[in-house]
Amino acid sequence: MPQYTPPVRDTRFVLDHVVGLDRHANLPGFADATPDVVSAVLEEGGRFVADVLFPLNLSGDQQGCTRHADGSVTTPDGFKAAYDQLRESGWMTLGAPEEFGGQGMPHTVSTAFEEYMISANMAFAMYPGLTHGAIAALLAKGSDAQKAKYVPKMVSGEWGGTMNLTEPHCGTDLGLIKTRAEPRGDGSYAITGTKIFISSGEHDLTSNIIHLVLAKTPGAPDSSKGISLFVVPKFMVQDDGSLGERNAVSCGSIEHKMGIHGNSTCVMNYDGATGWMVGEENKGLAAMFIMMNAARLGVGLQGLGVAEVAYQNAVQYAHDRRQGRALTGPAEPQEKADTLFVHPDVRRMLMEAKALTEGLRALCLWGALQVDLAHKAETEEERELADDLIGLLTPVIKGYGTDKGYDIATNAQQVYGGHGYIAEWGMEQYVRDARIAMIYEGTNGVQAMDLVGRKLAHKGGRAVQAFFKLVSEEIADAKNIEGAADFAGRLEKALGDLQAATMWFMANGMKNPEHVGAGAHSYMHVMGIVVTGLMWLRMLRAALRLKDTGEGDARFLDAKIVTARFYAERILPDTGALRRKIEGGAEAIMALEPEMFAAA
Repeated sequence: MPQYTPPVRDTRFVLDHVVGLDRHANLPGFADATPDVVSAVLEEGGRFVADVLFPLNLSGDQQGCTRHADGSVTTPDGFKAAYDQLRESGWMTLGAPEEFGGQGMPHTVSTAFEEYMISANMAFAMYPGLTHGAIAALLAKGSDAQKAKYVPKMVSGEWGGTMNLTEPHCGTDLGLIKTRAEPRGDGSYAITGTKIFISSGEHDLTSNIIHLVLAKTPGAPDSSKGISLFVVPKFMVQDDGSLGERNAVSCGSIEHKMGIHGNSTCVMNYDGATGWMVGEENKGLAAMFIMMNAARLGVGLQGLGVAEVAYQNAVQYAHDRRQGRALTGPAEPQEKADTLFVHPDVRRMLMEAKALTEGLRALCLWGALQVDLAHKAETEEERELADDLIGLLTPVIKGYGTDKGYDIATNAQQVYGGHGYIAEWGMEQYVRDARIAMIYEGTNGVQAMDLVGRKLAHKGGRAVQAFFKLVSEEIADAKNIEGAADFAGRLEKALGDLQAATMWFMANGMKNPEHVGAGAHSYMHVMGIVVTGLMWLRMLRAALRLKDTGEGDARFLDAKIVTARFYAERILPDTGALRRKIEGGAEAIMALEPEMFAAA
């Protein structure tokens, strides 16, 4: 059976020595995030998810959700009681604004807890995760009346939330949506259409579900410029906050999926359902992108969360399983075989998992800090820089993070050999669950195109230039530090590959845009390697400093130093090969006629 222990010590190391929460104690919400408080949140939150949510992961996957004849949906056994505990314990409110009943903690802290929740039970974690995204959109674009009516009970967890974008005939190309919104003359609209792949679309965890729905009003442009956003509650909400009659929105069916069986992914039918416009008419896509960007960061965190729990189990299996002998001779002659840890190829998979999970954890938490700073930093310049950086890196965190999360899950399964393919060991569920993170909230190919097609050129390339400057300055500083100079030099070479690839796009993309499309995925990975390398440079410097002063656990710090070396020697060099792929251009990719792909 699988096991999971929240990586509290590693999270604290990142928050204290990479993110530096204490350096922002002067900002709203950060003053309360003292080391003692954060430790309590991580310890208690970790204990909650390990004791309450993790035991439901395997059974929830096996049972799945059930749709009944009346269109209602029940979640797997134990989910409702676990959700009630989550809500009653206040975990839903951790990072929400105090004015709406939240605790007002930094987003950075709530992100750390969300990682643990995902590792413990990814399908379950999606229910509160979607609600948080809907809250973000309403806070940014909703009217004061809409915020007052819906947000407090969503913050408390009494009500859930969803986002409704995709339709049977359109996914990424939202300009093709057919869902209509007819004005009723009283400020409300009749919403009619069908949405698919709606996570948490219908369930029994909350008394109401607040759907955010994209639709087109009469006469709207027949493109993405004609999309509006609407709030459509499952049950109508009266002026006093009580629930009224059922709205004309229902679950037509539950999708039969490869993984995340414990989450109800629904086909949603809107049959003249009553909704109200959020924000301006024909500006719905911009409003929904607020929710989508939050969701994309959350999906990147899913890549990390599933990778972490898969890695933990692979490590334990490698300790327990005895097969063969070490290449240098028996490591334990008194035993009939050595453990899997003696085999370099098993070590390769585990070291890659360790280097990437710890690097991605630092990246996700540092990214969460940028979200905090974009809203709360003291100066406009600081807020602007943080917003630029997280805007640039959101597709990288989502795309690179979930590509690598899936790789780690499959390698963890590989460590188990044949047992990894057997359901009772739990590893094949992690592979199935990890796979969706590469697809939803914009496939990773879409993330790569967003990065190279929009983010690089945004505001004249201001964000990517700021990123280059940040990495260059930290490399230059680290070159003077004993123990960090070699890593800094290798990261500098990787940064050079990223900069050269960027210049190649600038020189060749205008002549043939397909060159950019052909190299986008490789470019996203080069940037992912470099920014994760920046995180490792910071962790290496912190470990060296703490070791020099005699602080911290020496073995933990030694492991950080060795893992940084592994990252430098075995992962950073990949940027060179990826750069050469980019510079190979699009000609071979685009040369064949479509019919030439068919079998002979």
